Amino acid sequence: MGRRTRGARTQASQRQYDIETEWTAADLAVLEELKRAEALLPDDAPRALLSVRLSVLTDETTSPIRQELDLRMLARERGYRVVGVASDLNVSATKVPPWKRKKLGDWLNNRAPEFDVLLFWKLDRFVRRLSDLSTMIDWCLKYRKNLVSKHDAIDLTTTAGKIMVTIIGGIAEIEAANTSTRVASLWEYTKTQSDWLIGKPAYGYETVETEDGRIVLGIDQTAHRALHWCRHVAMRAEPLSAQQMVNVLVRTGLCGQGLTASTLLRRLRNPALMGYRVEEDKNGGVRRSKLVLDGDGRPIRVADGVFTEEQFHSLQRALDRRGKQQPTRTPEGATKFLGVLICPDCKTNMTVQKTQSKGRSYAYLRCGKCKGGGLGAPNPYEIYGQLVEDVLKVLGDEPVMTREYRQGAEARKEQQRLEQSISYYMTGLEPGGRFTRTRFTKEQAEEKLDDQIRQLAAIDPESTKDRWVAVHNGKSFRTRWQEGGMEAMGADLLRVGVKCEVTRTKVPGVRAPRIRMKIKVPKDVRDRLILKDDDFAEAF
Repeated sequence: MGRRTRGARTQASQRQYDIETEWTAADLAVLEELKRAEALLPDDAPRALLSVRLSVLTDETTSPIRQELDLRMLARERGYRVVGVASDLNVSATKVPPWKRKKLGDWLNNRAPEFDVLLFWKLDRFVRRLSDLSTMIDWCLKYRKNLVSKHDAIDLTTTAGKIMVTIIGGIAEIEAANTSTRVASLWEYTKTQSDWLIGKPAYGYETVETEDGRIVLGIDQTAHRALHWCRHVAMRAEPLSAQQMVNVLVRTGLCGQGLTASTLLRRLRNPALMGYRVEEDKNGGVRRSKLVLDGDGRPIRVADGVFTEEQFHSLQRALDRRGKQQPTRTPEGATKFLGVLICPDCKTNMTVQKTQSKGRSYAYLRCGKCKGGGLGAPNPYEIYGQLVEDVLKVLGDEPVMTREYRQGAEARKEQQRLEQSISYYMTGLEPGGRFTRTRFTKEQAEEKLDDQIRQLAAIDPESTKDRWVAVHNGKSFRTRWQEGGMEAMGADLLRVGVKCEVTRTKVPGVRAPRIRMKIKVPKDVRDRLILKDDDFAEAF
């Protein structure tokens, strides 16, 4: 039966767009003309951010250069000053929402005070999901930003645009309510089918297209070689360890550099290698897969097996003989302060490894790259306790500051009113002016003028700008961490970039090494400690 890998037909007609695309002389001439026109705009002109996106370049797509020039022309027509271009190329709008894109996401999450209106070329260049558009509309209304499309009727300052917002918001609400039901129903249906409809195949398989257009699973020959070699060396009288297998597979190019021993063991223990449909088994906190059974209680075959049932089960017995009995994982993870505690020698994370022997459980804090995990620290909770104590001494009294968005529209309006009023009184107090006709009117006008000058001088120039400000929420980090425990402290230290080097030195005649800890705090730790609310967290 002839077949080929799915997607082969479309790859030839598409190519990734080069981010370093060169502008033509004609394009640059147009750009310079638009910038000259922009320089003539008043200082208080609305500030525009241009959003440019492209996944792949085909004959039908519009290049990023054309998108930018068209948007700059639109900005000129509307009197907007362009303050930036968020260009995200080779990015799918279906898979990556605006706030998760590298360039546009930085503007939305961190640079909102720097622009007033967001321009995009066409709706599908900006978003491809109604729920994403609804989220962006909510964000714009919250921060008083305008959303304008060149080729679609989206403009939050127009009546038609507001009607469009209402329609889109209603559709998105219906979509959000039905999404979970549709997805759950689709997956339940897929589990009962022998054809491969959706999902990522297990390691050892790939999706292929038959001559009649059906999508089925076929055996990946490279993975087949790797898996059978692993079974061969695991069945020896002196079998190789999982890490030794990984080293050989990576060195020979059968697997990628990122392969780990735990990943390899999960692959070797997956019953999908017998050609059956599987699903994740979440019981006990261990990442495993289990067979999906049909209505008669039999496994559902979706492909030829990489292993026969006898080969698979004999492999499991061999792995069980050599495997260590690891305790069940705890829901919050085995290691506290993961990413904070590091080894000063290999610079990798320190993690807790647990083993059981003769009915007793042992926990050691080890690093990732030192031979054998380095000198293991046998009492992880003692290290946690010392880290908590040291961090509280250094950062415990720091106030908890939260980032809030302040808009300068009201202050700008008041500043403009005072400036106009001062100009009015100054003109009236000039020789021959309306306030110079009598002594009384002149004194009253001068008094009023002085008062308004004082009011104008009292306005902080920063208050007239849209800006982020840090506000104290009344707590210290000591209080915050006492309420949230080690999990809250670990999350904050990881976010801020605080590291703790754990040095273990062998002591003659003593089994446990001597432990020394050194906390490394970034110089700008106070700025990093400021809590920033995620406006888009609810979107996920």
